[in-house]
Amino acid sequence: MTGMEKSLCTLAAAFFLLYLNAALIQAQKASTDRNSLLKSTPRPASSFRPTKGTLTVTTKFKSRKFIVIDRLPSTLFKKLADWSNVCGVHLADCPPLGLESLRVHDSQIRASSSLRTGLGAHRGRLNIQSGIEDGDRYDGAWCARHKDKNQWLEVDALHLTKFTGVILQGRNSIWSWDFVETYKVQLSNDSVKWQTCMNGTEEAIFIGNQHTEIPVLALLPVPTVARYIRINPQTWYSNGTICLRAEILGCQVQDPSNIYAEEDSDYKDNLDFRHHNYKDMRTLMKSVHDECPNITRIYTIGRSYQGLKLYVMEFSDNPGKHELGEPEFRYVAGMHGNEALGRELVLNLMQYLCREFKKGNQRIARLITETRIHLLPSMNPDGYEEAYKKGSELAGWADGRYSYEGIDLNHNFPDLNNIMWNAQERALTKAQEKSKVPNHYIPMPEYYTKEDAMVAPETRAVINWMEEIPFVLSANLHGGELVVTYPFDCTRDWAPQEDTPTADNAFFRWLASVYASTNLVMSNPDRRVCHYENFQQHNNIINGGAWHTVPGSMNDFSYLHTNCFEVTVELSCDKFPHASELPIEWENNKESLLVYMEQVHRGIKGVIRDKQTRKGIPDAIIKVDDHEHDIRSAEGGDYWRLLNPGEYKIVVWAVGYFPSMRRCTVGMEPHPTLCDFTLTKTPAEVLKQIRAKSGKIPQDIQLRVRALRLKKLRASTKVINQKREGPRLRQKARKLNRKARAAGFWRA
Repeated sequence: MTGMEKSLCTLAAAFFLLYLNAALIQAQKASTDRNSLLKSTPRPASSFRPTKGTLTVTTKFKSRKFIVIDRLPSTLFKKLADWSNVCGVHLADCPPLGLESLRVHDSQIRASSSLRTGLGAHRGRLNIQSGIEDGDRYDGAWCARHKDKNQWLEVDALHLTKFTGVILQGRNSIWSWDFVETYKVQLSNDSVKWQTCMNGTEEAIFIGNQHTEIPVLALLPVPTVARYIRINPQTWYSNGTICLRAEILGCQVQDPSNIYAEEDSDYKDNLDFRHHNYKDMRTLMKSVHDECPNITRIYTIGRSYQGLKLYVMEFSDNPGKHELGEPEFRYVAGMHGNEALGRELVLNLMQYLCREFKKGNQRIARLITETRIHLLPSMNPDGYEEAYKKGSELAGWADGRYSYEGIDLNHNFPDLNNIMWNAQERALTKAQEKSKVPNHYIPMPEYYTKEDAMVAPETRAVINWMEEIPFVLSANLHGGELVVTYPFDCTRDWAPQEDTPTADNAFFRWLASVYASTNLVMSNPDRRVCHYENFQQHNNIINGGAWHTVPGSMNDFSYLHTNCFEVTVELSCDKFPHASELPIEWENNKESLLVYMEQVHRGIKGVIRDKQTRKGIPDAIIKVDDHEHDIRSAEGGDYWRLLNPGEYKIVVWAVGYFPSMRRCTVGMEPHPTLCDFTLTKTPAEVLKQIRAKSGKIPQDIQLRVRALRLKKLRASTKVINQKREGPRLRQKARKLNRKARAAGFWRA
């Protein structure tokens, strides 16, 4: 914009504000005008009279108060719109009232009639999902009992609201096909006297749906202030009935005569609360790194199918390096591109950790100095960009969920569960010990590693990331429900639902409970069910397989292929909440995000070293007695074993070393118990290493080897002799028994 244009814009703004001030004065004097919201006395609720050519305009001043003119002439609005387009100043879009996010309570929604309870007015929420069976309490829309033009769905906004639009969807059902094709909108201030929204001199007819799932937005020709709004269906799918799911767009307005009106909420954490596309995300991450360069590092783990980089932000007091004894933690968000809340929470977390560390927050400083934290905000950037273009209310339930290739990334990891279970069953068939079947670090099947395998580049990138860094704990952030799930996600024998616990079920339940119990929404006993499942009866946690089977999930792969424990957090009923909801969602999840990271310091940790060289031993196996899941030491010999409080027998062994056993006690305190091990090489391993160096074997080692061989020979000879003598001795014993019985018979 040139200097002349800026001057013209400034002048136009000044004239507009002068006109606005005059309009305010005139409106205040016109005490007989019942339609003005700027009267010195509150207007009666029944005085609402929408008229042709009027528009509500909001202007936001530094005082953070909203000034509302209810009857601004449309000619002035057109001039204002033209000026705003030239000067780059735009009137604020109104957010959704909150039918989808559940901010609108069930008691605020009424209907003319309902087909049944499960299709009541409370089910007429955008993107609400039904159960598998039609006819239960939780069906997928509001459906009217009668098929006529007198049916309506009504929403009470509770306050005077500038209504700007309606978003409509059909019924969610796998058995029925119902949607509204056209409808009218009616407005009222008292829910008694209603006025139909006009389009010029005629009643406005709004276009609805031609499909059950695709949301359709309709903007009111004249944004209007009222308290109540009704959707009045006019036509509907010919072979169906009147069914709909809806969201209402509107801005709450304040009455200037109300001196007790509250100011806008100021949130404690002044973070960048908005939705960030790929470019904005990179800019934000760079700004965090520039603000905290000594504790952050940005790196990439790969690219999406369309070439977008998978960026990770690392927080550590020594970025870029694994420190011996320091656990590695990760958050992964955006696996499903349309589940956008996790992405924004991770970006907010980056800003928060940086700023609180600079402020000297001891909790954050301890977390960063004692943990290496990795934050991946977008695992599926291609999918997110697709959903972002449509917007938070118009992306629907599935747009952007899949990768660009149409792959669901949460079903795209190797199915190691069935590989392990099948091996265990074969071992039982052959009367082998179950303990000999690998229960960890299960290798990927050969078919999965081929170049032509149906594996997304995003999945390959994350698998490589998992294998390069010895992660201990992780969480996978999703959306669309309010629950925390824990492995196994895949059920045995392909059952659709079945509780399928891991060997660490107790600790996984603890991890899930930690997040759920500190989440402000999940822990609210009065909250509403999101869709059709009441997870509160399970304390908002559930085994993944008990919810629904997910073969090839990232959680299961992480547990069976690496040392990392991982849960899935379903953050919100709304997959893609409006930007106005983000500050609230941050407050709901902030403590949960922090306290969950702190759980990486529970259990035992230590370093496994060679007794002679004192060097760390990588790939040593750490076994907890009575736990059928082992872990392995990292490259430097350090390990972390997540455990609940208690006393444990720990056995460690490695190739070429004698096993070692210790008893370690885990306390209630949120810090790990140190449990180091020192292993001694076997003589065979020593000889192997000496021969590899082409050196001469020392005499003392030769003597020790001879003694061990002799000892082994004697032991094996004894076993062989016992096997040979066994049948002869048993036969001799049977003869003696027969003689004894015979003697006893004759004596009798």
